[in-house]
Amino acid sequence: MLLKGNCLDTLKTLPDNSVDSIVTDPPYELGFMGKSWDNSGIAYSTDLWAECLRVLKPGGHLLAFSGSRTYHRMVVAIEDSGFEIRDQIMWLYGSGFPKSLDVSKAIDKKAGAEREVVGTRRQRGTPNGVAPFNTASSPVEELTAPATLEAQQWQGWGTALKPAHEPIVVARKPLIGTVAQNVLTHGTGALNIDGSRVGIAGGTTRSGESTHLSPSGAFTTGHQIAELNTGRWPANVIHDGSDEVLEGFPVTGPAKSGKRNPNGKKQTNAFGDYGGQPDAIGGHDDNGGSAARFFYCAKASKSERNAGLEGLPERRESDREKDDGVGGDNPRTNEAKQNFHPTVKPLALMRYLVKLVTPPSGTVLDPFLGSGSTAVAAILEGFEWIGCEMTEDYFLIIEARVEWALNQPKPLVL
Repeated sequence: MLLKGNCLDTLKTLPDNSVDSIVTDPPYELGFMGKSWDNSGIAYSTDLWAECLRVLKPGGHLLAFSGSRTYHRMVVAIEDSGFEIRDQIMWLYGSGFPKSLDVSKAIDKKAGAEREVVGTRRQRGTPNGVAPFNTASSPVEELTAPATLEAQQWQGWGTALKPAHEPIVVARKPLIGTVAQNVLTHGTGALNIDGSRVGIAGGTTRSGESTHLSPSGAFTTGHQIAELNTGRWPANVIHDGSDEVLEGFPVTGPAKSGKRNPNGKKQTNAFGDYGGQPDAIGGHDDNGGSAARFFYCAKASKSERNAGLEGLPERRESDREKDDGVGGDNPRTNEAKQNFHPTVKPLALMRYLVKLVTPPSGTVLDPFLGSGSTAVAAILEGFEWIGCEMTEDYFLIIEARVEWALNQPKPLVL
């Protein structure tokens, strides 16, 4: 269900304790591309998060993205509204592009000195963290030599690092009683661990059938809980599988974690005693490789952001706000496309997150729906959804993407 309007108003129309989880990508409050909606302070509003707390069932989880510079302010507001801060998920990606001032160029510009062009190169990277940037058509950047002595001294100095991660807060509405009582009463309060395990190719279920892995390596088991005897416990790190990210992980040998004996005899390894519980998860023998295999890989397809939008005209994000005198002209984030939202998250990532915190047949809320990725992810995972969005230009995109998702195969919910 799409609620059109400011989330501070539309959330008030929802009943208390009516949604099972909240997964959202609010503004990072960085003034991205000069956008007014990314500099409003809404992500720091305790009134907003208090409304989210009200509509969430006791024990329900909130997952909210933020920027590395502004995460702390959002999380304080979430905590001050009554949520318990449980963890932080770190999403690592190789698509970031540094917004750094070239100090040497700035010095020459201040001196009024003209720099000599000594070459060119094409900018590299990926727009919006979704698909590889086409280097054949990417912007050409001029390489210039310092013109003044001071500029020579500061050649190679900048003001920013390359962005390569975004934090996601894991918060929970306080429980009513114990976890067991809360889960039995409201169906919320826990994480879908087995449904979110990081898969190992060639694993088997207890029935002897092969496990089903997504292209990213995560189980596609829907909501079949405790049916697998393989797969790694989901971690608070997620990556996109890009070469840049994989290069940051060391290559390790086969992982051989201690196995639990179904007869109850304790087995230990270097990491401690597993307790010997019957019917527990087994070991994770594999052939070794990049340590990135220990974490979920949310690899995005090249075409997913525009799936279902074939009938819509291509637009640029900057065209949307020309009348307001704002908007960006960065060709990396402002190319013409059907889904012209500048910060579309990968569907693999959003599907993983909604499945992690939402009980079977539950309802996911996104107060900042944007182009509808949370709604699409919820539908594809078999959940109901509610989303708030105030930007009219995104309504058609949301509706078309939702229609596309409704026509896709759904997971079997047991």
